[in-house]
Amino acid sequence: MYLYLVGLLLLYYVYRWFRELPRVPDKGNKYVYITGCDSGFGNLLARHLDSKGFRVIASCFSEKGEEDLRKSCSPNLTTTHLDVRSQDIVAKVAAMIKDKVGERGLWAVVNNAGVSLPAGLCDWLTIDDYKSLLDVNLNGVIAVTLSVLPLIKKARGRVVNVASVFGRISVTGGPYTISKYGVEAFNDSLRVNMAPFGVKVLCIEPGFFKTNMTDSAILSKNVMYLWEKMPQEVRDDYGTEYLEKLLAVLTEKIEKISDGDLMKVVGCMEHALSAVRPRHRYSPGWDAKLFWLPLSYMPTCVSDYIMNSQAIPIAKK
Repeated sequence: MYLYLVGLLLLYYVYRWFRELPRVPDKGNKYVYITGCDSGFGNLLARHLDSKGFRVIASCFSEKGEEDLRKSCSPNLTTTHLDVRSQDIVAKVAAMIKDKVGERGLWAVVNNAGVSLPAGLCDWLTIDDYKSLLDVNLNGVIAVTLSVLPLIKKARGRVVNVASVFGRISVTGGPYTISKYGVEAFNDSLRVNMAPFGVKVLCIEPGFFKTNMTDSAILSKNVMYLWEKMPQEVRDDYGTEYLEKLLAVLTEKIEKISDGDLMKVVGCMEHALSAVRPRHRYSPGWDAKLFWLPLSYMPTCVSDYIMNSQAIPIAKK
């Protein structure tokens, strides 16, 4: 019986592998608009797609990000400044893309731009902390997508949204997981809405990877900033020992569990853009596949127990 099930599972994966092999033709005439190309996944994807022959429009927040990409990529790659929080800048970039792609339309947009800070427990933050992050991670994704959606419909192209495995389960407080849950919801509704137009909407849900978002020094600095500005009453609730242990976790554990192979994510992004039959969802990283996603399917009482059993004890109970 077990061998029968294993055989069926093996056949399924072989079938899926063959089914996902075919790639779209004419990459040299397909424009891909990527946000957040200063560093990390977006930067690596821009370089990778440029080497594969796609016509890449790489948007960066900084001039240095644009300059570095221009130096390392072919003349076919176009860079532009983008702040996803600004409606005027988003519209200006969309107009530039419309002029560039012409009647063929835009093959794809990759909504990669995002931030992870401020990050902390819910009662460590203010509503302004939530708004500032949601403006980038959620509202920015929606704004960029809507700005070029008519061009994507014209090309019967693709929308690739970079969410997170923490858009499937919330293991910490703060706005980051909220923003990723929102991206998941926007992705699902857009996928259904765009299906009649032949537009494919795909979602990338990475686990922990070594980027600026998991840099222990940056995360520790953020924690200290929030600790210093929160009311004394809240600090008393948690205690200084809590702070010390939290900083130790950030320093000793986060980077250790973060995967350094960013191509696992970029490979999923490329497949979403170039495969004739892409997957609806990609979950790069063994932690995502073997721990976080299974945890998200467990009953709430079970997942809460597992997370609370690893929680740092507070001073006031």
